[in-house]
Amino acid sequence: MNNTITISQIRPKSILDKSLSKGRGEVSLSCFALLFCELVQYCQNRVYTVPELQNKLAEMGQEVGVKLLDLYFVREKNCKRENKLLNMLLFIKTTLWKGLFGREADKLEHANDDERIYYLIEKEPLVNRYISVPKDKGNLNCAVFIAGIIESILNCSGFTAKVTAHWHKGTTYMVQFEESVIARDKQMEER
Repeated sequence: MNNTITISQIRPKSILDKSLSKGRGEVSLSCFALLFCELVQYCQNRVYTVPELQNKLAEMGQEVGVKLLDLYFVREKNCKRENKLLNMLLFIKTTLWKGLFGREADKLEHANDDERIYYLIEKEPLVNRYISVPKDKGNLNCAVFIAGIIESILNCSGFTAKVTAHWHKGTTYMVQFEESVIARDKQMEER
């Protein structure tokens, strides 16, 4: 008969113990709204004009986008990055949007008059939902934060672009690619 007693130390799992592929945590909407409102106030206290505020928010969005890029490609794409323009835009519209906001973006459109321009349309961006804009800052669109995220993800993926947020059909993110990106994509399609 074996009379030994084993005592094992039960250690709670930390976030570092969890697999990247199972990280589907959700953040409380009220917590996100509070945090984002504080971010806007922080930026507002450091600038003097609405364009400066929008630039500051876009810069902060770009910092977030750089960090999200690797995380999403490891989690969702098994470490494989997109190399075709349309596939990358669809990845942003579907996978990235679902991960960030719990649903896909409303539309992805290609401009008729310029092959370098695409539009990503969202009727009611989450970042604008809980921000009350004073009358003196009437044209402020806090969705430039999301435009910064999109821009940095595209730029870090090799699709050099400038992304801006506009009030049209809700909020429209205008993605304008460099000519070299379009030329490279056309070469890839010819193969």
